[in-house]
Amino acid sequence: MEKIKMITPLVEMDGDEMTRILWQMIKDELLTPFIDLKTEYYDLGLEHRNETNDQVTIDSAEATKKYGVAVKCATITPNAARMSEYTLKEMWKSPNGTIRAILDGTVFRAPIVVKGIEPNVKTWKKPITIARHAYGDVYKATEMKIPSAGKAELVFTNEKGEETRELIHNFTGSGIIQGQHNICGSIESFARSCFNYALDTKQDLWFATKDTISKKYDHTFKDIFQEIYDAEYADKFKAAGIEYFYTLIDDAVARVMKSEGGYIWACKNYDGDVMSDMISSAFGSLAMMTSVLVSPQGYYEYEAAHGTVQRHYYKHLKGEETSTNSIATIFAWTGALRKRGELDNIPALCDFADKLEKASLQTIEDGKMTKDLALITTLSNPVVLNSQDFIKAIRSTLEAML
Repeated sequence: MEKIKMITPLVEMDGDEMTRILWQMIKDELLTPFIDLKTEYYDLGLEHRNETNDQVTIDSAEATKKYGVAVKCATITPNAARMSEYTLKEMWKSPNGTIRAILDGTVFRAPIVVKGIEPNVKTWKKPITIARHAYGDVYKATEMKIPSAGKAELVFTNEKGEETRELIHNFTGSGIIQGQHNICGSIESFARSCFNYALDTKQDLWFATKDTISKKYDHTFKDIFQEIYDAEYADKFKAAGIEYFYTLIDDAVARVMKSEGGYIWACKNYDGDVMSDMISSAFGSLAMMTSVLVSPQGYYEYEAAHGTVQRHYYKHLKGEETSTNSIATIFAWTGALRKRGELDNIPALCDFADKLEKASLQTIEDGKMTKDLALITTLSNPVVLNSQDFIKAIRSTLEAML
């Protein structure tokens, strides 16, 4: 068959360790044989980030603003051990955090549902998408250890030098304090991204915080969501036949566990971090979860929701066989290709993305899978394939469809 032509390049962000190996396998086996693949390439591997003083991460985010759609491999966020391992100049920040801040985006994560991998929650029939605010709160917090008795206060000084103070606590002994913040502009972007994504996917949107306890901080989130919904989205939601509602985070958790799924659950930063891991684990595996960063300006960045699979990479370096699940990374590529096809009006590209996803799931449903899925599948006598053979099996399924 003739290769599918692209008009606008994808921003391609390469990554680290085992996912970097899978990245190249996916391109070689599942993409370039069928697509005249156009990308603007950025190497976000830790060595190159270190060489460029992390400028390459900033450049990749700016390129996403230019072209509108990016696809990203998993990357290392260095800790002290990585500092020594890679001889880093400094402990570079999370590339995901840097990109999210530049794109002002919201992360949407949803499990990939496939026959033979059954959710642990028996009522769940459809995917539950977590919308995670990607700025502030505990991730931008300032912390302090209190050594002895004394008074701790929150102090805000305005541009005129005038102070506003709130007592945190009168300490009678040692303790700890933490100061969190957020920005109304970022919360507004979060809200609009959630409302737009709900309209795009024709799904109900839930939003949950703890405003009964946090009467200023969390309540501000609730108020901003409601104001934007009433002013800009209420009629659109009604026309689309979908619903937006707010509930307390503890009520949301109870409702989620008894629901059948099929909606978007918007959470503040920490809640979204925790709940997306809970959702993915309960549906089966972190390796079976999509993740897309959506900005209110219409930028999209697709990635796998998991890390770089360090343990498998060290085995790979020793020449040992690995059985690493590449589904989430494949779906990052298909998500980006489909969106590129939609924006550039290339139906063949969208159709290819759909068929590659279908082929990936069909391969698993035919009983051919990686070890992580074989350990939890309800299918009898699964065939466990190594990393490369699994991708080649998907290619065989795909070629039969094409």
